[in-house]
Amino acid sequence: MKQAIVVREDLGMSTGKLAAQAAHAALNSMKVSKAMFEVWKRGGQKKIVLKARDLEHLKTIADRAKRNRVRYEFIRDAGKTELKPNTITCLSIGPDREYKVDKVVGDLPLL
Repeated sequence: MKQAIVVREDLGMSTGKLAAQAAHAALNSMKVSKAMFEVWKRGGQKKIVLKARDLEHLKTIADRAKRNRVRYEFIRDAGKTELKPNTITCLSIGPDREYKVDKVVGDLPLL
């Protein structure tokens, strides 16, 4: 089991903002079925943080997740500090079987 968090490079987020957005994405893991969450939790909660060039690239990755039937969710910022309200900052993918997540994000560079 694995979760991927894909962060937009083009926003120029500070390190703290980026970390907060990635944390929001990581919390999305709890939205999967209880059984799947337990398997992921027992396996060490494996996750990886990757980068996307921009919003269009992020949407392409989301489309790939949809085609492969892997759960995904866009993360939006509240707009209280660095970004405008509802700016899509990153994409949460999974958790799901590692091979399925890798099919979606295997070509992306590490953050």
